Amino acid sequence: MTKQKIVIKVQMSCDKCRSKAMALVAAKGGVVSVAIAGADRDQVVVVGEGVDSIELTSTLRKKVGPAQLVQVGEDKKEVKPPAAAAPAPYYPWYGYPPAPSQPVSYVYEHPYGYGCQTREESSCSIM
Repeated sequence: MTKQKIVIKVQMSCDKCRSKAMALVAAKGGVVSVAIAGADRDQVVVVGEGVDSIELTSTLRKKVGPAQLVQVGEDKKEVKPPAAAAPAPYYPWYGYPPAPSQPVSYVYEHPYGYGCQTREESSCSIM
């Protein structure tokens, strides 16, 4: 199901009325987002899936004030999922993918301890 955009003009005279209208709309099932729009901040813009615009308008009319359904249509701002990252290249002559491109640091420990760091001085947590 595609997202739909519903615009309802509601007579709202104060910020308390606007917040009440937004709370009523946000409580309905299927609503994804609610916003106040218009030059006089008298329009409630609802984006959602499976939202009944007639029921929404009548609820606003009963609880907030005079309301008029202005527009019902498909939401143009469809969010596309991000593209998947490219898979790591496969080198058949090695039989496995290459090592990570990030640098890896190693501490070489000579088996007899000649001039190299000892285990206590090493910053490596594995050793």
